Amino acid sequence: MAFRVLIIGGTGQVGAAVVRALAAEPSCAEVVMVNRRAVSLTAGPRVRQVILDTAAAQFPAEVTRLAQSMVAQGDPVYGASCVGVGKGSLQWSEEELKALEIGVVGGFAKGCQAGGITRFALLSAVGSTAKSRIRYVRVMRLKEDTVKAIGFQRLAIFRPGIIAGNAHTPGYVAWLGRLIPGRFGAIEQDDIGRAFVAEFISGSAPSGVVYLENGTMRQMSRAFE
Repeated sequence: MAFRVLIIGGTGQVGAAVVRALAAEPSCAEVVMVNRRAVSLTAGPRVRQVILDTAAAQFPAEVTRLAQSMVAQGDPVYGASCVGVGKGSLQWSEEELKALEIGVVGGFAKGCQAGGITRFALLSAVGSTAKSRIRYVRVMRLKEDTVKAIGFQRLAIFRPGIIAGNAHTPGYVAWLGRLIPGRFGAIEQDDIGRAFVAEFISGSAPSGVVYLENGTMRQMSRAFE
């Protein structure tokens, strides 16, 4: 069955891998990227971009109208957020991180749900917990909780460990990460991208919230191949 995806964060490292994987999937009829500024699109003719001011008060309402226009075409429409700061998060204040990861992502997710999208995929991080002394990990958990509270029929939360093949991950860190077993070790960026697609083409996926870590994402990626 054909499907469409409305995505934010598609210009980032992981987001670009998701968009590439979606563009390579024949059953994906359209990928609509919500961007703050126009970028050169190379993924294929089924990928288009819509430029929105993510800091504007009307941002969620604009996302709602965009989602409604996609749903009206009759195919299932899924929402996705691959927003992430990467190594730049060290220079951001906690309030700046929250404004992006909770404010923008939360506004986008609310707009998707209000526009009729019932399934959503969210990029987070391994070990996210509100009790962590690590600021970024705390914010990731707050982001998860914000999107969970919106009430999607199905919410898939992707929690990768060290992301290999990512420009923000130093080569030696990715190499060391491959020696670490389990959820805190390394996972290839393209495996995450294919896992997102596998989530979308799984039409019989049960309702509720599911957490996907390294091992599960690799399995999904291999099944998708």
